[in-house]
Amino acid sequence: MKHVLISGASVAGPALAHWLRRHGFSPTVVERAPAPRPGGQAIDLRGAARTVVERMGLLEKVRAAHTGVRGMANVDSSGRRVVEFPSDALGDSGGAIAELEILRGDLVGLLVGAAQDGVEYRYGDSITSLTEHANGVEVTFQRAGTRTFDLVVGADGLHSNVRALAFGPESEFVTDLGYQLSIFGLDAPESLEDWQLMLNLPAANGVGGRMASLYPTPGGARGYLYFAAPPMPRTDVTGQKQRVADAFAGAGWEVPHLLRGMWAAEDFFTDRAAKVHVDGWSRGRVVLLGDAAFGGSVGMGTSMALVGAYVLAGELAAARGDHRVAFARYEAALGDYVRENQQPLPGGTRAFLPSSAFGIRLRNGVTRAMLAGPWRKLVTGGMQEKSEAVELRDYGVVV
Repeated sequence: MKHVLISGASVAGPALAHWLRRHGFSPTVVERAPAPRPGGQAIDLRGAARTVVERMGLLEKVRAAHTGVRGMANVDSSGRRVVEFPSDALGDSGGAIAELEILRGDLVGLLVGAAQDGVEYRYGDSITSLTEHANGVEVTFQRAGTRTFDLVVGADGLHSNVRALAFGPESEFVTDLGYQLSIFGLDAPESLEDWQLMLNLPAANGVGGRMASLYPTPGGARGYLYFAAPPMPRTDVTGQKQRVADAFAGAGWEVPHLLRGMWAAEDFFTDRAAKVHVDGWSRGRVVLLGDAAFGGSVGMGTSMALVGAYVLAGELAAARGDHRVAFARYEAALGDYVRENQQPLPGGTRAFLPSSAFGIRLRNGVTRAMLAGPWRKLVTGGMQEKSEAVELRDYGVVV
């Protein structure tokens, strides 16, 4: 059993392809997009994920691509910092901003670069059907016809196509968390230094609590806009941007700069915040990885994807390709780790996006008090401990 099809070429897919190749498998990666996707948000590498990246030989390259951000701060409408979270305040993996951060597009570039020799990539294509037989899975592609693989891995994100084909409709596995998020690149305003700045805003303009944030990057910034509201009607990108602009109309601080940047951005991304729960991550010869199986953590999605890829490939190698044994061990090894990291932060969405000015002041005051006292790790839900809550077996590799 050597030929493995991986759907998705973001983080989990290329990481899995790297480890499968080192264990002697022949992976193929199919990706709907025409090329590796640039941009995206800044992501944290925490705890066990750093060990995985180190074992890949990429840790120094990741450090070299570190965004340089030193912390996160809540500001008021005048830009004054009211709460600060330095990157090392709660351990190197425990803060709201980790000690090691990298832009998603930069990490994907490193992972794809590390998974080249012996890996087949099919960009601009997608899977349309999966039919399992005794000795493999017959896969029909939108563009490339039909091929048979020993195994199929859905590493294709929150809205996983593989999960829909092999497990069932998205509504059975995905829980909406009640708010919309938008991310895009823009110019950095003069007021932005090497900290991520966030402004909470009360409900207005027909939506609930809102947050506007700027994250500095080399040569610019990433903009983040969040607001509590029911799901938006399906529309084109212009309509999506207009909905975000309407939600933040009239807001102060750097929000006008953010909205101008959003309208000009070609890498604008918007989606619902959601959590994924799947009882059993495999069905026959098909298995899920990353957000497709366990999306919806707080700051741990990338780390869980990297750890999951390492464990899945290692268990397939240890089981000599017996997918039934390997898939069961993969889920057993990661179950507690995933459950810990899918726990919401204290207060959940209401604390993240308070709907009133009083709620915002209360949340900031409680956070300041906790950071100064013995309960400080509760601010991030004990993220340092969660990030290390898995034992990484040494599976050995075929180089």
